Amino acid sequence: MPTANVNGVKLYYELNGEGEFPLVFVHGSWSTHQTWDAIVPALPEQFRILTYDRRGHSRSERPPGQGSIREDVADLAGLIEQLHLAPAWVIGNSQGALIALRLAGQRPDLLRGISRHEPPLFSLVADEPSAMLLLEEMEKLDAAVVERIAAGDSAGGTELFIDTIASPGAFAELPGAYQEELIYNAPTYLDEIQDPENTDFDPAWVKEFPRPVLLTTGDESEPIFVLMYAKVAELLPEVKIQVLSGAGHVPQRYQPEAYIEVLLAFIRE
Repeated sequence: MPTANVNGVKLYYELNGEGEFPLVFVHGSWSTHQTWDAIVPALPEQFRILTYDRRGHSRSERPPGQGSIREDVADLAGLIEQLHLAPAWVIGNSQGALIALRLAGQRPDLLRGISRHEPPLFSLVADEPSAMLLLEEMEKLDAAVVERIAAGDSAGGTELFIDTIASPGAFAELPGAYQEELIYNAPTYLDEIQDPENTDFDPAWVKEFPRPVLLTTGDESEPIFVLMYAKVAELLPEVKIQVLSGAGHVPQRYQPEAYIEVLLAFIRE
């Protein structure tokens, strides 16, 4: 398996295509590089495409001790540099989108631009009355999931999380291999929740980012993401917001064709 030693951790990655323009995809919590499997084969030959498992996920190394989002950002930067992909377009989903945004503030030299789908920037809307109830419900869910995983019940914590954010019984309907993947990655989700900096975001980090930014959200996702994006859009000099029709939190799995169309239109523009 292709691995790169980045910041002392072995990261599994896959490179596809021989094109001129690098695309780097960053997956969210619980997931792996395989979340992009419907996207990668459909992209034009002009791209060189990197997908990888973030530290602690699936085929990448899971170091002991408390991790941090700082390490994830450093890993992304190190992988881009080691594989000679800079400047690259970086596309992130959920937690991966938050990592990409933080990289934009720290290392804009590595980027041509970024696309982010629904990062958990909850600190930006914590004082908004319309968001408070949802945030309280999410905090209760995370607390219950953390309790189960910390007690060694990764399967139970994973099922609770999926059934709550999707629908009752949703976890049982997933393919067995996907269930196993989610359960295996549950301890890393616990690690993210226990990182005190995980959802911190200072608007000053990105207000001078000189590259184009695409913010996408699904019209079937929670409205809180639109509220967050409105606040982020006020900070960035070059930003586009796109609402994906019929999409939710993971469009690359369930609406790949529509998602590819939006990404390519943004990059070509």
